[in-house]
Amino acid sequence: MKVKKNKLLLRIIFLLVILLILFILFKNKIELAYNLARENDASVENFTLYLKNADALKNYYIEEQKNIDIKKYKLKIDLYPDEKRISGKADIKLKLKSTGQIILNFYDNLKIDSLLLNGKQNDYERDEKHIFIETGNLKRDSVSLSIHYSGTPEKMGFGSFVFGEYNGSPVVYSLSEPVFASTWFPCNDLPSDKATAEIYITNDSGFVSISNGKLMGIEINGKRKTYHWQTFYPISTYLIAIYSAKYKHFTDLFVTPQNDSMKLEYFVFPSHFDEAQKDFEINKDALKIFSGLFGTYPFIKEKYGVAEFLWQLGAIEHQTITGVGSNFLTGRKFFDDLYIHELAHQWWGDAVTVKSWKDVWLSEGFASYSEALFYEKKFGKDALISTMMQKFGKFENKRLYDPGKNLFDKVVYDKGAWVLHMLRNEVGDDKFFEILRNYYRLFKYKNATTVDFRNVCEQVSGKNLDDFFNQWVFKGKGIPVIRYEFSADSVSRDFFDATVKLKQVQKGYEIYKLPVVIRFRGVAGERTDTSIVFSEKSGLVKMNLHFKPMDVIFDPENQLLAKFEKARD
Repeated sequence: MKVKKNKLLLRIIFLLVILLILFILFKNKIELAYNLARENDASVENFTLYLKNADALKNYYIEEQKNIDIKKYKLKIDLYPDEKRISGKADIKLKLKSTGQIILNFYDNLKIDSLLLNGKQNDYERDEKHIFIETGNLKRDSVSLSIHYSGTPEKMGFGSFVFGEYNGSPVVYSLSEPVFASTWFPCNDLPSDKATAEIYITNDSGFVSISNGKLMGIEINGKRKTYHWQTFYPISTYLIAIYSAKYKHFTDLFVTPQNDSMKLEYFVFPSHFDEAQKDFEINKDALKIFSGLFGTYPFIKEKYGVAEFLWQLGAIEHQTITGVGSNFLTGRKFFDDLYIHELAHQWWGDAVTVKSWKDVWLSEGFASYSEALFYEKKFGKDALISTMMQKFGKFENKRLYDPGKNLFDKVVYDKGAWVLHMLRNEVGDDKFFEILRNYYRLFKYKNATTVDFRNVCEQVSGKNLDDFFNQWVFKGKGIPVIRYEFSADSVSRDFFDATVKLKQVQKGYEIYKLPVVIRFRGVAGERTDTSIVFSEKSGLVKMNLHFKPMDVIFDPENQLLAKFEKARD
């Protein structure tokens, strides 16, 4: 998921005129974002998105749900936009690790019309968020559930399931991240319980209906049309998606270095058709770059696609079919970083999925750093640094691991990206990219935790990284703040003693272990760098220089998420 903050670099000659235009344009966009956030029960604060209904995370998971291993979802969803109603059937194949109850997530706003267990009617109980199904002495290794249900899906989170309208025409879509898939189908809504999925979507015949994976067929029955989609790769429930609107469709082709080809499929509102053809061009570049950096696109046998929808706060990385808000199709490539971010999620989030939401930085932080890697590959090191400096922040009073209700806070995206940037400096470029490739290879189509990632890092680098992960991920809040004093004394005509006093003054973590480059600059443009590991509350650095020093610069290559401030006299 990408929550978009707009940044445009413009030529000076046009700056004043363009800034005025952009102010008017983006002011309207931001106001629209706020309005939609209120409608979707989400909030925006300083471009940080969080869930208002944070209690949705409480009591949502029950320990016994880990007893279930879903193998396949077969969903048949009939849409009735005029009535804002669905009729659904979920056929679920699963295994049980032990006998006892089957507990599924399913919000009680939808009525269950019938429930069959292995083909027979079965008793069940419900609360607001669950179905409880007694299994008795059922054979554990092959269980089937068939649940018919109907009603109006509850609108929660960032929308979860929306009956909307664009230019007078109905638009239906889902956005289930993180815990709202069960507002429209019964499921084991743990990100760790991946399954394959088969999705049938039926709407009036003028609608194009889209979902994950490959299109297996289209069936017309009178005035109704059914689209049959299937994904053969494992998928987490929050990544299962539905889009249905009067879309205009176009395609492109991506060819891998191994000569495998894959369709790029795009579905947009007719009024944005020309703009989309220009904006979506970035996807081929990003597919090529990321396949080279990380490994082959993980869903190469199915597709990569983008569908336009009405969530105006950004985009969402539904597996093989990204959803992008209609406000972000301009034809001017203003939002390339949004498209890059969502495509990167196909590796980081979709193929390699977090085991629990405590580790969400493994998804959002990785996709955010992938933006910087793309620009580095395309335009060089300066572009990498520029992108990372845009993500620099203090991230006060918040840690990266287990962010609670702040799943989509800047700390998860931007600090997560900085952790990878600093890890790269810690282990070196060759080892860093080997880490990414190994991590992807080992956990592709599976789930991973931060500990899993750390283990790969240590195995590849040969380094103990406990300190690194503790201070940046597990324990540290905010960032290190280093206060310094600088002085220089003349030793002789040609030599000077420079002294730098350092003190860690941050509140979120008492003592960081920091590899710091200090650059001494001379009055005539001379410079000398020295590298230290600063791992005490306070310290002293002395340098004997053959030039008269003017000042010092810390971390001149911008490799460290730290603030350096000069002590007041």
